[in-house]
Amino acid sequence: MPRGPALGDPRLSEPLRRERRRILHAVHERVEEVAETAVEVMRTEIPSYALQDERFFGDVRDQVLEHYRMQLAALAGDRDMAPEDLVFSRAAAMRRARAGFALEDWISAFRVGRQVLWDALLDCAGTSAEAQQAALSLVTPLMRYVDYASTHAAQAYVEYQQHVVADADRERRDLLDQLLAGVAPTRGPLMAAAQAYGVGPRSPMMAVVAVCVGDTRTDDPTSAENGYAASASISVAGPWAGRTLVVVRHGEVVAVPVVRAGMDAEDICAHFETVQRRLARAGTMLSMGISTVAQGAGELPRAYQEARAALDLVPSGGGVAALPRLSPFDYLALRADDLARQLVDPRVRSMLEEDRRRGDTLAATIRTFAEADLNLRLAAERLRVHHNTAHYRLRRIEERTGRNPRRIADLLELLVALAIRDGAEEGGEGE
Repeated sequence: MPRGPALGDPRLSEPLRRERRRILHAVHERVEEVAETAVEVMRTEIPSYALQDERFFGDVRDQVLEHYRMQLAALAGDRDMAPEDLVFSRAAAMRRARAGFALEDWISAFRVGRQVLWDALLDCAGTSAEAQQAALSLVTPLMRYVDYASTHAAQAYVEYQQHVVADADRERRDLLDQLLAGVAPTRGPLMAAAQAYGVGPRSPMMAVVAVCVGDTRTDDPTSAENGYAASASISVAGPWAGRTLVVVRHGEVVAVPVVRAGMDAEDICAHFETVQRRLARAGTMLSMGISTVAQGAGELPRAYQEARAALDLVPSGGGVAALPRLSPFDYLALRADDLARQLVDPRVRSMLEEDRRRGDTLAATIRTFAEADLNLRLAAERLRVHHNTAHYRLRRIEERTGRNPRRIADLLELLVALAIRDGAEEGGEGE
């Protein structure tokens, strides 16, 4: 096993060695006082520490004392450093990680401990030139110890976090698998996990399925890194309280947001649309399909299939297809296949294609006339044109297509043809 850093300095002259030993002995005599000062500074400077109780600070005090005594002995040349000497520190690192402290807080504690010890060394050194030189000789070995100890602590943090992440990921997968089987867990760890996400047997929830279709930072948009990056962004709580169950599985990211009190499906759709746009700006392009609301876990399998089906409605370059925002008419038009497009009268198709090149004036007239319940005067007002202009456009449509927009059957045919055209363009087929 590799040894730790050598902290003694045999190259010093004998007078400097004596001064150095004097300084270290003086600090050792008041080491408990120095440790107490370090703990108080940590309590003041590290916000997450300031919230803790005396039992926690008793543990911190023990850790600081152990580190100080070990450093002082090593600096005096009374002992060498070895990895096994820091078992106590690794154990403390895992306790902090388990309690939810951030790694930067733990490293900040090392920084504070080093600074307080250094201040104590300077204070005990005095002002003579020889004492100051002896104190300066302690800077490098002191930094070596802190680097060595903090590296071991960081490794312990990473090991623990990897263990926690693996366990949490496995738990989320198991929970999602059970929910997609239509069953909400009723006991054990999975029930606790479901409750943490707000998922209950009768909770209204939705399914969101996302796949990565492009990334400016990598040649492989389907890589696991992209999936986990998207998962992390989706997991962030939106305008509602609580977390969202998100799992990366089989090349897709699956989220199960719960529709909480005071929310509706549109809130969910708007949130995920915002997430999709934010990731797109960062270089990761997702296609997202969003289901309608499932009333409880028993309906979630249906919602999941809806979300996957909605993915087929997303353009090839990515985007969001949210079923709650679509009418049955819109959905059927977007799902139209080649046969449906072939059934559109060539005259209607020709008129719509030409109109698109000219700015979609006639298409806008068809839509607005339908939305105005065939009231031409109201349609003209909404289009901000004269009544005669709107009348002329309807006549022009009839001349070009043989369909009279004033007749319900003909108007429906025109609307279907228009929706099929727009759906094909959104899907990239009109390019």
